[in-house]
Amino acid sequence: METKLDLREQPEDRYRRILFNTLSETDVGDDVEMVADHDLDPHLVRYQIEHNRKITWTYADPDEEPRELTVTKGDPLDGELGTIDVRDLKPQRRHEALLAIFNELGADEGFVLVNDHDPKPLYHELRSMHGGVVDWEYRSRGDDGWWVEVRKTAESDADDEDIVTRYDVRDIPKEERHPTIHHRYGMIPDGGTMELIVPHEPRPLCGEFRERYGNAFSWEVVENEPGRCRVQITKEGDGNANDSEKLSEEGTDDETVEVIEELDVRDLPPAQRHEQIFAAYDDLADGTGFILINDHDPKPLYHQFEAETGPEFRWEYQQKEPGEFRVLIGKTNAVDGESTTGRGSPGGVSDASF
Repeated sequence: METKLDLREQPEDRYRRILFNTLSETDVGDDVEMVADHDLDPHLVRYQIEHNRKITWTYADPDEEPRELTVTKGDPLDGELGTIDVRDLKPQRRHEALLAIFNELGADEGFVLVNDHDPKPLYHELRSMHGGVVDWEYRSRGDDGWWVEVRKTAESDADDEDIVTRYDVRDIPKEERHPTIHHRYGMIPDGGTMELIVPHEPRPLCGEFRERYGNAFSWEVVENEPGRCRVQITKEGDGNANDSEKLSEEGTDDETVEVIEELDVRDLPPAQRHEQIFAAYDDLADGTGFILINDHDPKPLYHQFEAETGPEFRWEYQQKEPGEFRVLIGKTNAVDGESTTGRGSPGGVSDASF
């Protein structure tokens, strides 16, 4: 039997009670069609923890508002952990949901994260914000995605400082520092603040931010001692984000990209799709691109490219049909003789800054 639940007219502080009551009254195997103004992922993971009951959910369109999703009630967990599959969510929503879920965990509570690529940046983020209470164990790194068991081993020592995220880059391998910082910075909302803890003042990184983001951020050194420097970076909105995304999705007339191949990933498992798409992009020369063929709208992929690549990135829908989406993904020609930046090397600055 199918149940319908519309939470749009309910105060947010009542979401959880109404949702929990509805799921508790639902029979195993039945679906609940839900509509809500806000993301329900943290509530759904919390239900699994508190009621020892497996549930799964899928969004009609994970980027649309209001959120429309189908939730299916499963069997008791019997000692297993509840699961959240974030593969259809764009990167910003993934991080927001997962941070909120971890914040609510009590000592010895946890969940299983399912992702389409290695979510190691989230591990660094959680460790930086909560300290040594993060237990992280890979269950699978195969064709069915990346499955990670995440637990909070004790009460968190996180503070209440008003920041979106914190990274202690001293715990991050040097080659992963800059890609991790830019990837996460690209996802924080306008007005949000990222805090970095570094061995010394990262002046080259500040120059890199100026080169890449112009004056759309503020940079404040709030602590500077031998071996430890804290920098807070606040994203200042410039009002052009939506126009930028629209141009990237619809294409522009003054940037020509030569299509050199088609990449059809419809028969590949999700984890292999992600790997092959980014490998194909990394191999592109300036002014070239490929046509990605997918069985659903790969919009979450667009957001990850937008966060990790430079201004040379090009995204243009060619076809939007059920079962066959075609997207031109390419690199425009370098500007003023400068080389373009690929994934993992934003701004062309090395990790030697810290």
